[in-house]
Formats: sequence, C-alpha cells, structure tokens
Amino acid sequence: MISYAELTPPERALWDAFPEGRRVDLHTGRPEDDRVAGGGQWGAERTVRGAVIVALLLGANAAQPGAVACLRLAGARISGHLSLAGAQIEHALWIEECWFEEAVDLLGASTRTVVMTDCRVPGVEADSARIEGNLDLRRSVVESLASSPFNNVSTALSLSDARVAGGMLLNGARISAPGGLAMAAGGLVMEGGVYCNRGFVARGEVRLVGAQLPRGLYMRGSRLEDPGPRGVALALNNAVVSRLDFSDGFTANGTVQLRRTQVLDRMGFEGGVLNGPPDGDGPALVCRLMQAVDVDLTLARPPSGAVDLRGAQVSYLYDSAQSWPDVVELEGFVYGSIKEVESGERRDSADRRVAWIRRSPGYGPQPYEQLASWYRTIGHDDDARRVLLAKQRHRRRALSWPARAWGHLLDATVGYGYRPWLAGVWLLALTLLGTLVFDAHGPTPVKPGEGAPFQPLVYTLDLLIPIGGLGQRTAWYWTDGGPQWLAYVLIASGWVLTTAVVAGVTRALQKN
Repeated sequence: MISYAELTPPERALWDAFPEGRRVDLHTGRPEDDRVAGGGQWGAERTVRGAVIVALLLGANAAQPGAVACLRLAGARISGHLSLAGAQIEHALWIEECWFEEAVDLLGASTRTVVMTDCRVPGVEADSARIEGNLDLRRSVVESLASSPFNNVSTALSLSDARVAGGMLLNGARISAPGGLAMAAGGLVMEGGVYCNRGFVARGEVRLVGAQLPRGLYMRGSRLEDPGPRGVALALNNAVVSRLDFSDGFTANGTVQLRRTQVLDRMGFEGGVLNGPPDGDGPALVCRLMQAVDVDLTLARPPSGAVDLRGAQVSYLYDSAQSWPDVVELEGFVYGSIKEVESGERRDSADRRVAWIRRSPGYGPQPYEQLASWYRTIGHDDDARRVLLAKQRHRRRALSWPARAWGHLLDATVGYGYRPWLAGVWLLALTLLGTLVFDAHGPTPVKPGEGAPFQPLVYTLDLLIPIGGLGQRTAWYWTDGGPQWLAYVLIASGWVLTTAVVAGVTRALQKN
C-alpha cells in the first residue's frame, strides 16, 4: 500500500487532484523539452510511478462529495508497470502526451473511458477487457509487446474478445509491430465505431477476425505496412460490420481479407490502393463468400495482386478501369447491379465486361450467366446474347478437337444460336453464287421436252432446301463437272446450315 509520505512532488500533485478530477500538467512550456519522443530523458520532476496511478484508480484516495474523481495527467514520464489486469475500475483514465516506460496491462479489466492521446506506449494489453466508454489512442505511438497470452508473435495493441461500449479512436496513431500483429482484436465487440483516419499507420497485421462492428470501421487515408510472413495487412474474416471505409488514399501493402464478412451497408475503396503482399506472392483483396449491399471499387490504380470474389453476394457494385488486376476470381459471384463509374458509358460495355470475366483463371459458366442475367434485367437483350456467345467460345477451348470443330462450325454459321441471322447471310451468299454459276452453264434435261423450263434461282434454292423440293433438282443434270460439284456443295451446305440452326437455337433456348 502506497503512503502519501513516500510520494514525490508530481505524484502528490496527482494524488491531490484525483478526487476532484483536476488535470495535472507537467509540461515545462519549452517545446524542445516537451517532445514525447524524448520522454525517456525526463527527470524525477516529471516522473510518476505506474503503481501510484494503479492505486488511485483502485480507490486509494476517495472522491470528494459533489465531485467526479478522474485521473488526468499530461506531460509525464510514467515509470514501472501500469498493471490493472482483472481490476474493477470506476474512474476514467485520461493521459495526454506522456511517455510510458512499460506496457499498459488491462487484461480482463472492467473500466470506464480510457484516453491515452499523443503518448508513446510500449504496448497495450486489453484482451477480454470491458470498457464502458471510449478507447482513445489518437496520435499515440503504440509499439509491440514481446508476446501476448493468445499469440506467440509480437503484438502492439491486443484487444481479443474485448467489449467497448463507446468508440475506438485511432486517428493519427502509429501502431507498430513489424512482421507481427499491430492489432490483435479477434472477437472484438464494439458498440461505437472504429476510427483509423487521418494519418493512422499500422506496421504489422491488423487482425479483427470475428469482430462485431455495428457502427463501422473507418480507415480513410490510413496505411497498412509490414504485414509479416503471412502477407496479410488486414484480416476481417467472419466479421459483422455496418460500414467499411477504405477511401481517400487508403493503402494496404499486404492482403486485405474479408472472407465471410457481412457488410450491412456500404464498403468503399474510392481512391484506395491495394498493393498486395510485398513479395508479390498472394492476392490483394479476398472477399470470398462476403455479403454486402453497396461495394465501391473505384481504386486509384489497379491492384498489384489478384482480387478474389468467389461466392460473394453484392447488391450494388461500382467499378472503374482501375478496379481490376490481371487476375480476378469470379466463380459464384452474384450481384444485383453493376455499373462502371466513368464520364459516360461506352457502346462496347459488354465486350469490356466479357474481358473482365476472362481475367478469371480457367472456364466457369456462372460468371457469364450472371452477367447475361444482369443485361436481361435492364433490358439489354443484345448484350446478353453477346455474353452468352462469348461463354460458348470460352468453353470451346476445353473441348476435344471434334467438339471444337463442330463448335467452330456452329459459331461461323449461327453464332451458337445467338446470331441466327448468320444462317441467312450464308444462304443468301450461296443462293447468289449458285444462281450466277448455273445461269452461265446450260444443264441437260433428264427428260427432254418435259417439265418446267430451267430457272437458275429456283434450281439453287431446290438444292439448298433439304426437305421437300421445287421440282428443279430432279429435272436437270450437268455434263460439266464444275456445276455438278457446286450442286453437291449446295446440297451439303443446306443440310449443314439446317442442322446448325436447329442445334444452335436449341442450345440458346436451353441457356447452355
């Protein structure tokens, strides 16, 4: 138990101010001497032991009647270990521009608002803590702990399974555990928002697996660096979050993982940069099985690694020419609406969307069917047919050579049934060819003096039509080999075109 007699002058000032919640400021007023980075050189006149702070927060000096006790300290060097593990703390902790000699331990503690702004802290351990207010670390430098009870890697800010009734304010903070965990907050439950804006930098992985963030995660303009051997900058898998804001220059030098994440409102990457792992071996964005309402992927430049959207479900997707890398995984990706954010839509929209699908490795029918369904929904049936035709051409590459040959024939004649007018073009060209050739060469009648006179056009049509007849084909024959061979070609072409039309139209109606 600490006695008043053994307290130093700055500790007595803090002790006396605590019951009334008064602020104790140990700054000298000289900027060159008050820089927190040099706090390790501050002398005894600016030093407060962590044990004194612990004693006050645990009720060593009772509150004055009519006053709210609160520990408010600025410009101090805090020596020793600030250990509040498992404590029941009824008072707010408000520390500004202080230099901590050792880590802050709030493991399993139950406390009020915790404010440590503009401080230098060698780690904050708050696993399973209950904070009935805000956790405010704005503009602070939080460096890695040697280890964590839940992780065998260095960790700077540990909040696994913690619950915070207010918000977590990290604007301008620098959380540093290079190659380790800048933030380990799996299972974190926040009632307020998590704000990492305006200069926030994390060196090491930010892990929020299974977190519940009903007020959202905001990382506008923040930077995620040094992700470690896993190459993951942000892991937000299996989380439930209302809103994700990765805009205004947000930069991730590592993979952003959002597997099975539920985004109840909007996720935006406007002007963001996704560089992927530094070694280039891994995806830049993983949204497999994610669910979201609005997703804006109008990035500042194309991601350096792959984007994985397999099995994701999105109501509205907005993208641009800078949204997609060379590899995009789209199998099972479902969207209600997709729109390119440009100055104006160009007429080759379907072709650009098909090129987008072709970025997915291998062949899968679902991305084509999804895109065609979207075009039908908005009344662009021609674009839907172009997409389905592209699907058949892509599928053809994986077939055996006889099937590929038949596919090429279907494509050239009727466009797999999606361009039936091609059959008409072929028939018109063959009809014209046959009419000109047969008109220039006189045939011989099978029965001289009987039947209708020779009509080159009718004779050509009679050869091309495989069923029925117009009476010309059986009434005339050729002694010249050239026209006779053309007649054989026209008969065969008629059968091929008819078969191709039937097969192509049937396939189109079946939506294969």
